Formats: sequence, structure tokens, C-alpha cells
Amino acid sequence: MRKVRLRAGMFLAPFHPLDESPTLTFERDLELARYADELGFDEFWYGEHHTGAYENSPSPELMIAAAAQRTKRIKLGTGVISLPYHNPLMTANRIAQLDHLTFGRLIFGAGPGLLVSDAHMLGLDARESRDKLDRGLSVITRLLRGDWVTEKYDGWYDLRDAHTQTLPMNPEMEICVASSFSPNGGVLAAKYGAGMLCLASTSIGGFDALTTNWQIACQKAAEDGRVMSPASMRCATDMHIAETRDKAMDQVRAGYEKWLLYIKNQSEQLPDSPAHLTLEDLIERNEIVVGTPDDAIAQIHRLEQKVPDFGCLLLLDKNWSSMEHKKNSMEMLARYVLPAINGDNRNRQKSFDWARENRDGFIETIMSANQRAFEKHAAENRQSAA
Repeated sequence: MRKVRLRAGMFLAPFHPLDESPTLTFERDLELARYADELGFDEFWYGEHHTGAYENSPSPELMIAAAAQRTKRIKLGTGVISLPYHNPLMTANRIAQLDHLTFGRLIFGAGPGLLVSDAHMLGLDARESRDKLDRGLSVITRLLRGDWVTEKYDGWYDLRDAHTQTLPMNPEMEICVASSFSPNGGVLAAKYGAGMLCLASTSIGGFDALTTNWQIACQKAAEDGRVMSPASMRCATDMHIAETRDKAMDQVRAGYEKWLLYIKNQSEQLPDSPAHLTLEDLIERNEIVVGTPDDAIAQIHRLEQKVPDFGCLLLLDKNWSSMEHKKNSMEMLARYVLPAINGDNRNRQKSFDWARENRDGFIETIMSANQRAFEKHAAENRQSAA
């Protein structure tokens, strides 16, 4: 049994092929949040990207503000705001306001910015992004707790008596940092008491780094007299579930080929790029699940071996299937996978087994009761006749 109940969520970069209506791609991503809320998912994340065309959502805050109007209980996360691209005071103000718009359901996710092409457009040196993430988090966390900040960073910001007029609705609003391969995510998670968004959990390299980065976070937190909770760790991976493996493969193959065009556009020149891999390759390498609930359960157990009791499984949606099949996959995860992992039906199973073990005695009792009813009825008829 887990010590920490596994939560479920979705993480949308998002990915949308070039032949889709941009208007309807945003609508799809909002509808998925509504449906995830209906199914009882715990978290839904929207990303930020500015180049490359496929990851076409430049503002997670706008998506969350719209999703908040369509959902009731699910937490909504910025996955992630690329802090080097933004003035930290403006970011803090938007986060505080957004927490009110979600009625305290916001998770503030931050990262250095993944696409070098984004940084290039802004005239930024992407090699400085991780240092700027640290600096930005330092300023924003102070602003969100009500501090006034006077601080300058040449070429980025010059804050003078900076403060947020309105503080977040939820004073305990969770902060998360992106973590993939380098130790930077673990170090910053410990430094700021933040959760870890492990966005390459089952990829080659990312899977191996899970334990190392978690240990780094725990060690750094211990040095500051704090303890990291595994509940704050999110593991993101690709999963598509259907009734059979063949059905699942049929449902995603065409979408995978479209997505692969984007990967080829970014990195086909590299011999070890995923642009050269087939669906079968990724499944064989355990990087993705395209199969049944049992396959999904096995993948979660693999992740648990790296970080026992990690807190949340994030479905890394890449828009490989139709909306109908995507919703069915989400429902199957909620109906079959999570109950198996969390032991939701353990008492039902015990009751089921107990009923079978005692069925002979119970049937004998029923038969005896029926016989007594017949005998009583016959006796009452004789008495009436007399």
C-alpha cells in the first residue's frame, strides 16, 4: 500500500499539428480540463511556448483564467511560466490575480524556458536561463508573501519599492519547478520549498535522473532543516489506454506521425533524436504506454521504484488521438488504473472473497429460512381450516 495517495493530472505543452484550427485547439484544451475535472482528476497544467508552431499556447495564465470558468474543483497549474522572459513583478501580479480567479486553485509552476528559439526572439542568452530562474523565484516568492523589493538585474529588471497590491487568495499556494535531467530542479525545489515537475520522467536519461534529482532535493532541504514530501513530486509521461493494445495503437498512430513532423523539424539532424523512433521503439524502451490499464499500472510501478510514493501522475498529452479516444483513455485511467494503484477496492475485494468463502453456510441459511416460511404458511392454513 502507498503511504501517499497517487493523484492524477494532465500536462499540456500543448501540441497541435499545423493543419488544425488554432481557435479550436484552444477550445479542445479547455474542454479537456473540464472533462478532467468531471472525472475527478486533481491537476491540469498549461504550458508556455512562443516558437515552433506546434506548442501554440504562449500564455498559461490566459488558459487557466478560461479553464477556471469551466471547472469546479481541479487545481490549475502554469506548466510552466518561463521566468527569464518576464519581469518578476508583472509575473507576481498576474499570479496573485489568477489565484483569485481560480478561487485559490492555482499552482504556480516555473521554469527556465525550454525552447532556445524563444530566448533567441527576445535577444536572451539561453545559457543564463537556469540562473535567471533562481533569481526570478527569489523575487517572486518574496513579492507573493507581501514583501517590498528593491533590486536590480542588469538587462532584465530594475525594481524600486516593488510590491503586489493584491496578495494571492491562498497564502499556501503551491510552487513547482521544472525538473528534467540536470540537478537544477532538485536544488531549487529544496531552496524554495517547491514541488518538482519531472517532465521527462520516462524518457531515456530523465527516468534515470528521477532518483538522483529527488535525493539532491531531499539532501539540500535537510541542510536547511526541512523535509521534502514525495507528495509534491509530479511525474509526467505519455499514456494512451484502450480496451486492447491493438485498439490503442490504431487510435494514436496517425496522430503520432503528425507529432513526429514537429520533432523532425526541431532535431532530425541529431542521430539520437526521438525523430528517428517509431511508436514501437518508444513502447519497447518503456518511454510511453500505448496499451491497456495493466500496461499503465506497470509503468506507474516502474516510476515508484525510482521515487516511492511520488504524488501525482501527469498525462503528458501530445494530441495523438481524437477527442473521443482521448476522453475514453482518461476515463479508463480514472476507472481502472488509479483504484488499482491506490487500493481503493481492497475492502470490496475482501468482502467479495468473504462472501464466496461463506456462501455454503449462507445458502443453507436461506434454504432453511424458506423451508420455515413454507411450514409456517402450511400450519396457518391448517389452523384456519380448523
